[in-house]
Amino acid sequence: MCLLLGTAEAFAHAVTEGDKGYIQEISGVNLLPFVYLGAKHMMTGYDHILFLFGVIFFLYRIKHIGIYVSLFALGHSTTMILGVYFNVGINSYLIDAIIGLSVFYKALDNIGAFQRWLGFQPNTKVATLVFGLFHGFGLATKIIEYEISPDGLVPNLLAFNVGVEIGQLLALTVILIGMSYWRRTSSFIRHAYTANVAMMSAGFILVGMQLTGYFVS
Repeated sequence: MCLLLGTAEAFAHAVTEGDKGYIQEISGVNLLPFVYLGAKHMMTGYDHILFLFGVIFFLYRIKHIGIYVSLFALGHSTTMILGVYFNVGINSYLIDAIIGLSVFYKALDNIGAFQRWLGFQPNTKVATLVFGLFHGFGLATKIIEYEISPDGLVPNLLAFNVGVEIGQLLALTVILIGMSYWRRTSSFIRHAYTANVAMMSAGFILVGMQLTGYFVS
C-alpha cells in the first residue's frame, strides 16, 4: 500500500525538485525556461500522450487530425492559463484521476462501446474539447505547485503554453510516424481492438492509483 501511495503521489505531483527550486528562485519574464518546462511536461506526461494517441487512433486525414488536436489544445490552453492566473487549482489526485478517466473513455469510444451499450455515439469533438479543459486544469495545478513569482506571470504562462504546444507537436509527430507504419501492415486491423483495450486498462489503472492516493493521503 505504501508503495502504491508513493507511486500515485509521484504521478500526481509531477514537479521535479530541481525544476521547482529553479522556478521559485527566479522572478520577472523568463520565456525560454518556461517554454522548456512546458515542452518537458507534455513530452513526459504519459497521460496526456495516451489521450492524444487515442484521439488520433482512427483518424487518417491530416485535416481531421488538425481539428481534433486543435480542440484539445484550445481546451487545455484555456483552463491552464485561466486556472493559474486566477489561482484555481484542483486537488492533484482528483484532476489526474479525471485525466486517467479521459484515457479510459477514449479507448471505450474507439472500440464502439457507447454505440453498443447506449445505442448512440457521443459527439467526439465535444468530448475532446471537454477533456482538454480538464487536462488544462491538470497543467494549471502543476504550475501552481511551482509557486512562481507573480512578476511576469502572464508572459511566463504564455511561454509555458507555447512549450506545451511544442511538446504536443513533437509527441504527435512521433505517434503519427509510428501509426503510419503500423497502418500499412495487416496487424493493425487484427490488433487495433487489443491496443484500445490495453489503453483502456491503462486509463483504469491510472484512475485507481490516483483515487487510492487521494483517499489514503
